[in-house]
Amino acid sequence: MSERRATMRDVASASGVSPATVSFVLNGVSDQTISPATRQRVEEAARELNYVPHGIARALREGSSRIVLLDLDPLFRGGGTESYVRGLEDELAQHGHVLLVHHDSAASRSSMQAVIDGVRPRAVISLSGLYGPERDAADDGGRVDGLAAHSAVQVRHLVDAGHTSIAFALPDGDRATRLSAARLRFAGESARTLGVEPPIELRLPIDPTDAGARVTDFLARQPKVTAIATFDDVVALRLLPVLRTLGIAVPERIAVIGFDDIEYGAFSTPALTSVHIDAEGFGRTAARRALGLDEESTSPAVPAHVIQRESA
Repeated sequence: MSERRATMRDVASASGVSPATVSFVLNGVSDQTISPATRQRVEEAARELNYVPHGIARALREGSSRIVLLDLDPLFRGGGTESYVRGLEDELAQHGHVLLVHHDSAASRSSMQAVIDGVRPRAVISLSGLYGPERDAADDGGRVDGLAAHSAVQVRHLVDAGHTSIAFALPDGDRATRLSAARLRFAGESARTLGVEPPIELRLPIDPTDAGARVTDFLARQPKVTAIATFDDVVALRLLPVLRTLGIAVPERIAVIGFDDIEYGAFSTPALTSVHIDAEGFGRTAARRALGLDEESTSPAVPAHVIQRESA
């Protein structure tokens, strides 16, 4: 008698989590509520049980036509990425395909070709395509492809509110150098188009004390700055308590606008104004293109709009 194939419930039981959490971890969904320790526990349990998701196992038996491979760069995280992956996975499932996620990193790039050779996917999608060059602006403020270009939505909101001296807060360190450069470039182009100076770069350390010192020094050198757009909501949610500790009123002295519209932003003090993007819809479009259901020349805009709260 053949040995029973391990199930998702087996992995959940072995790692002490719910089946839903197992699904999030093994499908590479960027859920910020799942700790690194929990992820590691789930991955180790899956390896020990030789667990292969049912859809992927069936696809491997049938050949390459049912697998789409997503190359997931670790610098992309947050609500937008999670929504993109969800849309991609759901749309593929509707057409009888499964999503296999490869977590890209400096250590694993050499394994990418091995993965492709091993599973022979129908298509390979790189998440960095989310943040590629913009094409044309859409009427609703969204952009055709290239979600990095949505920095323009942040800048326009601030300029429309009367701000002419703007900073752009980026994560300190090497985590997102490539994406940071793209976001800053698009913000600068938007500012020039709107007749104001390009945003001034502000690198925000993770440590609150270091961040406070950096912001204090920055505002001493740039006293005319009245608004800060941020790389994402995570950076914004680190910045708000720093400004509060320094006695800087938001939005009265400094307005702050985030990017990603994660759920925690609504509960910050003050509540975070942010840019919401339809990343899930973009994921569905990427899935349809990967399956040849949409023409490549058809480039629908990715809707983006400001969620107005209290911080800007």
